[in-house]
Formats: sequence, structure tokens, C-alpha cells
Amino acid sequence: MSIKVLIADDHHVVRRGLVFFLKTQSGIDIVGEASNGKEAVAEATRLKPDVVLMDLDMPIMNGVEATCEIKKAFPNIHVMILTSFSDQEHVIPALEAGASGYQLKDVHPDELVKSIKQLVNGESQIHPKATTQLLSHYNHKKMNPLDELTNRERDVLKEITKGKSNKEISASLFITEKTVKTHVSNILSKLEVADRTQAALLAVRNGFK
Repeated sequence: MSIKVLIADDHHVVRRGLVFFLKTQSGIDIVGEASNGKEAVAEATRLKPDVVLMDLDMPIMNGVEATCEIKKAFPNIHVMILTSFSDQEHVIPALEAGASGYQLKDVHPDELVKSIKQLVNGESQIHPKATTQLLSHYNHKKMNPLDELTNRERDVLKEITKGKSNKEISASLFITEKTVKTHVSNILSKLEVADRTQAALLAVRNGFK
């Protein structure tokens, strides 16, 4: 079953380029386009895509505002930010608005496709540059929810903050993918978060390294 994707970007050339490329990829179906945040919300409402590729700097309504509106109305729609900005002022509000992934426009095309597919499977990715900004922004807090995690769960969480998939974590830590899934489930439960991206965000907020 193909992943339904809506592309929101105010630059026509960029938007058309993404459409042209992604249409050639198996398992991905481009269902619509939007040139600003307001259109993105309207099209997401009409088309009910699986994933919205969302630019941040758009007229009328920006990507953060649009993400917030879409996630409020349709929690099951995944939003992946695709932007040229990797600074704190863009990364943090976007993730807090509900974006499940954050990629930069210089990402390799094949990596973008991989990220979209992982997003739908609950294995969202944050670009390393964005993660660096998060780490530099948040200071360690005295009340640290991460203290409840076991040492192995902390190892897995560390790999999650690097944007690794279950398969990659399995290889890094020399454990099975099934074991990784169990640890991820325990981490999400203990941290009381909905997905891996929120777990990573909480981790860096609390100075996790």
C-alpha cells in the first residue's frame, strides 16, 4: 500500500522537483501540493495524507502554525519538516508543534525517501544538525524523568537521538531488533511520550548525552 504524501512549499521549483522525484519512488503516492501553510491545512483536511512534507518559511501561515493545526485536527497524520533552517528558533517550535521528523533540504534524495517510510513505521528521524541545536539549547534539569530508565534503555535512547532506526540500533548495540522494539516501547511508556521524536526531544531537553 502506497504512502500518501502532501507537499507544502512556497517555492514552485522546489515543490515541483520534489513531486517529480518522489513520483518515481515505489511505495509513495503524491496526492497533493500546497504553496503556503493555510493551503497545507486545507489540503490535509481534504486529502487525509499519511505524511505532509512541510516547509517552514511560507507566507500566510508558516510551517509551524500549519503543523500545529494539522496535528490538532488529525493526530495520525505525520508531519516531516523539510527546510533549509537548522537553528534553534526553527527546530524546537516545529517539533513542539507536533512534527515527527525534521530534515534539511540538502538531504540526499534516497535518504529523504527512507525517512518518509520510517516516519510511517514510527521510526522518525531528526537531521543531525537539528539534534545538535536541541542539545545546545536545553540545560540539564534537577528533576530528570530519564532517571527511571535502565542502562540498556539509556543506550537505546542515545541511539534514537542520533536518528537511528531499530535495525541500525540492533547492529550498534549487538541485540536483536525484537529486543530493540521492546526497549523502545518501555522508553516511550516510562517517559510518557507518544513517539520516538518526542522521546528524543525530551532527552535533549534534560541534557541527555
